Order: sequence, then structure tokens, then C-alpha cells
Amino acid sequence: MSVQSPVVKEKIAIRSHKKRKKGNNLRNSTLPLHLMLLIPAIIIFVYSYLPMFGIVIAFQKFDFTKGLAAFWQSQWVGLGNFRQMIAMGEPLRIIWNTVRIAFLKIVIGFFVPIIVALMLNEVRRKLYKRSIQTIIYMPHFISWVLLAGILKQVISIDGFLNVKILSALGIAPVSFLSSNTFFVPMLVGTDIWKEFGYGTIVYLAAITSVDPTLYEAAIMDGASRWRQTWHITLTGMRPIIVLQMVLRLQGVLNAGFDQVFNLYNANVYQTADIIDTWVYRISFESATPMYDKATAIGLFKSLVSMIFILTSYFLAYKLASYQIF
Repeated sequence: MSVQSPVVKEKIAIRSHKKRKKGNNLRNSTLPLHLMLLIPAIIIFVYSYLPMFGIVIAFQKFDFTKGLAAFWQSQWVGLGNFRQMIAMGEPLRIIWNTVRIAFLKIVIGFFVPIIVALMLNEVRRKLYKRSIQTIIYMPHFISWVLLAGILKQVISIDGFLNVKILSALGIAPVSFLSSNTFFVPMLVGTDIWKEFGYGTIVYLAAITSVDPTLYEAAIMDGASRWRQTWHITLTGMRPIIVLQMVLRLQGVLNAGFDQVFNLYNANVYQTADIIDTWVYRISFESATPMYDKATAIGLFKSLVSMIFILTSYFLAYKLASYQIF
């Protein structure tokens, strides 16, 4: 067995002391950052994790008159609430409404910002280009509560659109807010108008990452502007386009509660009532609140959304090399 000399032992001790000192310095420097994260962690725990205990309501015949004691005194029915929802038929209709509205928003709203970004990329005057960017981006920051009030004044039966424009063209007034035919297209159109500016910013940023020498080479080869856009610009944007499309899958059951709730009415429940608004109505607006049925369909929505989220991240990793960690 070899015996370490005093010099070697001293070097090892010095090295160990430096490592401990370095570790202490690192902990001291990151301690404020960890403390800063403490409050958000507590908020997430209180508002996101603790309410998960309420999932138990989906498997009970919940008696809300018992207060907090209802959580452990209500009758256990297992999957009875889910069976009753299927038997009612109405949840199947609202699930279809939710998927249809969300799908239209995802598909149609996906292409609009790409087209606008390509058009803005052709604008050479920076002031004009930035002004347009600002104008189309502004609606993204307007709450649906405020925006719904504005839209009602514009597109209602006695609003500006019907009174000033359609009547001047000799067209009969259109009830956009109370017609099952026009309400869903109005939802999709206004949602795209509100959000496409944000997507445009994302795609413009993707365009700036395209190597400009590729355009120079294409010009030397005699490629037209359309071919440059198709073969260079869109090809350079492809990773972001694929990523954005895949990540939108997780919103297939989110048709936009804020928008629908502030715009719809009893006349369009047949086509516009979605999962979130239906849960709200049977929980807070019905004479006998059905918290158990509302929790059951909310749990169903969460499980389906989780499957779509996992699928979207898997596809994002496979198609766009996107990784969470």
C-alpha cells in the first residue's frame, strides 16, 4: 500500500477546500434566484395542484348543500356521471361544437399569419412595414370582454355593418349574433383577426434567419421572386411552420371560452355552446347546479387535451427536432 506524502495530502486538502468554497459561492449566488421562484411555486401549488383534489367530484353524486363535508359524505357513483352524460346526448353535441370551432380556428388561422408575413417581407419601406406590424398586432392585447362590446356595436342587427354598409348595398340585415348559420363563421373570423398579428411576428422572425446568400445565388440563376419565396423563404421557415402547426394540436378542445361566452346567447346554443361554456352554465346558471356532471366533462376534456399535448410534443420532436429539455 502506497503512503501519500505530506505534500500530496496538502494539495488534496487545498483542492477539496477550493471545491467546497466554489460550491458555497455558487449556492450563495443562486439563492436569490431560488427565493424569487418560491412565490410563483406557491401560487402554482395553491391554484393548480390543490384544486386537483376536486376531481373526486366527477365520481360522486355531489351534494353541494353539505359544504366542504360533501367531499367525503357524498355518494360514490364511480363512472355513473360519465354514463349519464353520454345518455343525455347534450355533452356529445357540445363536444362536437368545441372540436368543430377549434378545428376551424386552428386550420384557417394557421395559414393567415404565414401569408401576411410573406407579404410584409416584400415591403421595403421600413416605416410602412413597422406601422402595419403594429396595427395588426394591437388587437392581440385587447381583452375579449372589451372587444366583444365593440363587435356587438358593429355587427349587431342595428349595428354599423347592417345599417351603414349592407343597407347601402341593398342587402337585407344579417343577424350575426343570433343566427346559427353565421355565428360560428363570425367567431372564427374575429378570432383570426385578433390573433394573426402575433403569429405574423413569429414568422417574420423566422424569415430573418434565412441565409441572404441563398437569395443572391437564386438571383444569379435567374429565379423569379415567386420562386425565391417558394424554394428559399418557405423552406427556411419550414421548421417553425411545422413546430407551430404541431403545437396547435393541444388546443383542439379549447375553442375560446372568453370569446364565446362574451358573444353568444340562447339563440345560438345549438351550434356555439362549447365545453367550457356548458360547464359554466350547468355549474353557476342552472337552478340545480350539477357540479358532478361539470367536473366529469371537465376531467374528460383534460384527459383528451393531455393526449393531444403529448402527441404534439412527440410530433414536434420528430418533425422539427423540438425538445422540451
